[in-house]
Amino acid sequence: MKITEILKKEHIIADLNLDSKNGVLNEFSEFLKKKGAIENKEALFEALIQREKLGSTGIGENVAIPHAKLDNIDTIITLFARSKKGIEFESLDKKPVHFFCLVIAPANSTGLHLKVLARISKLLKSSSLRDAILNATAVDQIFTILTEEDSKFDNGKAIYL
Repeated sequence: MKITEILKKEHIIADLNLDSKNGVLNEFSEFLKKKGAIENKEALFEALIQREKLGSTGIGENVAIPHAKLDNIDTIITLFARSKKGIEFESLDKKPVHFFCLVIAPANSTGLHLKVLARISKLLKSSSLRDAILNATAVDQIFTILTEEDSKFDNGKAIYL
C-alpha cells in the first residue's frame, strides 16, 4: 500500500489553527463534508468522539491518528493536517499534537482499516519527516514530503480499494 492510494492532496490542511480536541474533530468532519467525501458530518463527529472516549488517539511524538468507522462509505477516507503551534489532544506522552492523520473506514472494514493505521503510524515515526512537514510552506510541499518518505518503504504492494 502506498500513501497515495489513501490520501488525496485536496484532503490536506496545511495550517490547522484550533485549540481543542473537539474543535479539531469538528473541523475534520466539516472539511470532509465540504469536500463531498462524506454525507453526514454529525455522524462522523460523533463516531470520532466515541472513539476518543475509549482512549486518546494521540499516539505521542506530536502525532495523532483519530479514526472511526462509518456506514454509508465504501472506501477508506483519510485527511492529513498540520498545526504549527500544536494542539492539546490528551496524547499518551502529554505533548501537543502537530500532525494529524484522520482515517475513516467503512463500517464492515477490518483488515484494511488496520493496515492503513499501521502504515500511517510507521510513516509518521520518522522525526526527519515530521521536521520537514513542520517547515513546509504549502499543501503541495507537505504532500510531496509524505509521498517521498512513503516511497522509501519496501512494502509497496498495491491495495485495490
